[in-house]
Amino acid sequence: MQAITSPATTTPNRITLWSALTSVYILWGSTYLFIHFMTERMPPLYMASIRYIVAGSILYGYARLTGTKRATRAEWKSAGVVGILLLTIANGCLTVGIQYIPTGVAALLGGMLPVFLLTLNWVSFGRQRPTNLALAGLIVGLVGIYFLIKPDKMQGTGGVHANLIGAGLITFGNFSWAIGTLLAPRVSLPSGTISSGIQMLVGGTVLLIISLCVEPVTPWSILDAPAKAIGSMFYLVIFGSIIGFSSYAWLARNASPQLLSTYAFVNPVVAMLLGALFAGEIFSSQSLIGAIVALIGVILITLGRK
Repeated sequence: MQAITSPATTTPNRITLWSALTSVYILWGSTYLFIHFMTERMPPLYMASIRYIVAGSILYGYARLTGTKRATRAEWKSAGVVGILLLTIANGCLTVGIQYIPTGVAALLGGMLPVFLLTLNWVSFGRQRPTNLALAGLIVGLVGIYFLIKPDKMQGTGGVHANLIGAGLITFGNFSWAIGTLLAPRVSLPSGTISSGIQMLVGGTVLLIISLCVEPVTPWSILDAPAKAIGSMFYLVIFGSIIGFSSYAWLARNASPQLLSTYAFVNPVVAMLLGALFAGEIFSSQSLIGAIVALIGVILITLGRK
């Protein structure tokens, strides 16, 4: 959710390193299931907006109370744009997409983010040609996506059209997330915690405005939410947005990019297992083959980065 700084020159404590990795592996992998629980009986965009407004308020307030200087107007604008790309569009699409396809499939499609980063950095932002290994990974990843979302094979919740809608939303969300990720280092952002808080506040507020226009809610609908939705939302606020992100931000400063990127391989596995155990999700053999092929593609892309 922010520009990644260069890794620290000192070697981090191995216990701290693996604790942070485990946090990102498990907590971020579990967010797909809890998004599903949060939106079972509540409008998805509305619940996502409340999640980010609450988390953003906590992060922004913490940053200011601990002495972080106030962001300038230019920094607010830049962080707001990144927040809209990452949270309003990308996570908004994910939250709605999970209403149509299993959470494990959604996580696997989300794990294909390196495909979009590689392609956009090649054709637009960086004008940097990928290595041959990364290109091979791109092709393999696209083949995996085809088998994963092939309409006559994927077991979704509402038939062929629902599968395509869900996959299309998450794919578009990946595209927006990739743009936001590549844009972040090129704009003026405030320091880490306050930048994340601003991104969540702006992204959540825009998402709330959209929700009020298209969903049957009012700003106070959260008072009518069932206990399961409220509990899931606070899980996502604390463990997904605050602890999970803090672990990710620490890893971005202290771990190699290759090690950090392994979360893209582990999160889908965690999401698939949790979805099968707690949400009764079923995957066809074709979808599982597609999942394996897609993950191989992501691994090749990661290994092939310059």
